[in-house]
Amino acid sequence: MEKTISLSIINTKAKAYIELLKLKLTLAVVFSGVFGYCLAADQIIWWKMLVLVIASIAITGAANIINQIIEKDSDKVMKRTAVRPLPTGRLSVREAAFFALLLFSIACYLFVEVFNVRAAALAVLSLLLYGFVYTPLKRKGPIAVFVGALPGAFPPMIGWVAATNHYGLEPGILFAIQFFWQFPHFWAIGWLAFDEYKKAGIQMMPGDGKNAKTAYRIMIYTLFLIPVGWLPYLLGMTGINSGLVAMAGGILFLAQTFHLMRTCTDKAALQMMFGSLLYLPIVQIVYLLDKV
Repeated sequence: MEKTISLSIINTKAKAYIELLKLKLTLAVVFSGVFGYCLAADQIIWWKMLVLVIASIAITGAANIINQIIEKDSDKVMKRTAVRPLPTGRLSVREAAFFALLLFSIACYLFVEVFNVRAAALAVLSLLLYGFVYTPLKRKGPIAVFVGALPGAFPPMIGWVAATNHYGLEPGILFAIQFFWQFPHFWAIGWLAFDEYKKAGIQMMPGDGKNAKTAYRIMIYTLFLIPVGWLPYLLGMTGINSGLVAMAGGILFLAQTFHLMRTCTDKAALQMMFGSLLYLPIVQIVYLLDKV
């Protein structure tokens, strides 16, 4: 009986630790990092790509844990986050902090030993910006989204630098695409969760709420995706076919923002959120398939 209870406790703890990683978000970040690595590499070394996956999961997981530690109290207020390990007491702050430190140490070791210091520096900067700058700013106003878009756009850049040990225009372009994509993506989420965010004291939306003025600002940032989507082709990173697909995707995404401006409904925001979830991976996959 005691052995059964002990195994049950271990199982519960293990599940809670895995939940701290926010696996869906983390795997999306990992995908972008692998995309940058594969686009940059002259020859893909599969064991290195596997190490990049592990290091990316570790650094992103650590950043997510820091975010949850800081937002433990506000997470209790929102239905979507109230079931997380810290608000429910399944893990203590001390346990979460130790796990974050362990993941951070693993990530730093792998980035430095297997790749290079430049990639490691970007990964650490990403964690610092997300955990200690973006997270506290979420209570201050929409500036948080701008700051959060910086670490959110680092993954493909980190992948590129991990493969080449070189900063430059090419990884900067990959950064720019993901940077501008995040504004319509996160504001669509902010639109849908507006009441819950407001109750928790989190201010993510541009403007003063769910209205045409806010939708207009979302449209402006989405508009940037059309020209920046061409840049990989213009720099000779990819062929013209991917430029055409990126442009078509940007136009379709932009059309969704016009629909939101006209209707200002949650349904339109939900459609736009799903559109954003399709746009980025499709464009990244097409860039890889059309790699020069």
